[in-house]
Amino acid sequence: MKKFLTLATLMIVATSLFAACAGGNSNQVTGLSGGDGVTIGVSMPTQDLQRWNQDGQNLQRLLIERGFEVNLQFGGNDVPTQVAQLENMIASGADVLVVAAIDGDSLTEVLGQAESAGIPVIAYDRLIMNTSAVTYYATFDNFLVGVLQGEFLRDALDLPNQPGPFNIEFFTGDPGDNNINFFFPGAMSVLQPFLDDGTLVSPSGQTAITEVATIGWSTENAQTRMENLIALNNLTPGGTPLHAVLASNDSTANGVTNALITAGFTPENFPIITGQDADIVSVRNMIAGTQAMSVFKDTRVLAENVADMVAQIVNGETVTINNTTDYDNGVFVVPTYLSVPIVATIDNYRELLIDGGYYTEEEIGAN
Repeated sequence: MKKFLTLATLMIVATSLFAACAGGNSNQVTGLSGGDGVTIGVSMPTQDLQRWNQDGQNLQRLLIERGFEVNLQFGGNDVPTQVAQLENMIASGADVLVVAAIDGDSLTEVLGQAESAGIPVIAYDRLIMNTSAVTYYATFDNFLVGVLQGEFLRDALDLPNQPGPFNIEFFTGDPGDNNINFFFPGAMSVLQPFLDDGTLVSPSGQTAITEVATIGWSTENAQTRMENLIALNNLTPGGTPLHAVLASNDSTANGVTNALITAGFTPENFPIITGQDADIVSVRNMIAGTQAMSVFKDTRVLAENVADMVAQIVNGETVTINNTTDYDNGVFVVPTYLSVPIVATIDNYRELLIDGGYYTEEEIGAN
């Protein structure tokens, strides 16, 4: 196992401290029949995004190390496929389900089957809505993710001290992913005052979450929308200036970047673009000067936390959580364990991602 160093170590320590500061709340669950033959169903949304491949493989490995059998399935970003996969897991006798929902509102019926069968369900990084079948939720502090993005733009543009106006456009993710209701408000909690006083201006006028959503978190959809904004508002190096783009994740940031490069932007005049997940393409873009930052959510930490939660459920132990107030799924407030995100930039990516063992230099192409 690769050794975690410096910032990566600090991030993991910070996660523990965060849990302690949040009160270290916990729930007691009834144990299952432990030992050999315990099967954990793991349902991930897609293999088309790098992070979900990493999440699935990390979690599978950690659960196997703890002695469990694992049924890992990817839903291909298709809700009926994910529902069918979950039905099969339930029918085949899964003892615990870990589910990263494609659409958090579309699993009520199938998870009702799990609830009737007495199968605990952990919602993984995406809150599953409008059902009592969710036992726990494990994620990062997603409101903080947005705050970090907003603070980065605020500080990079020196908004409190500069008159502006600075032109900005906004891109968040899929409307079916409840996380956008934390990412985007988190960022806007920092940026909205500057929109209100005119320091920040959106040339398109599109600042509502429904206007800036990106179906499927798709790079292609984000690129198409950015191309349309460029055409409609003459957002070109020689036309209307574009100073910043709030992109809620790296996939949408990559679509924005592709459109801007096609429009003639170069690293010397690129707007400040945010992101999330520290995907390889975006790390390369940071090195190239076409993306300013990405919020790094170490999925190894999240997978470790979830594997521990599964083991605690199976063994009838107290399940560690640190938030019992913020994640209401429309039926009840789901007991939650939050991990801590951290900002990655050109200044710390090597220490954080390469020295931290998340990527190799060869994977990133760093030299």
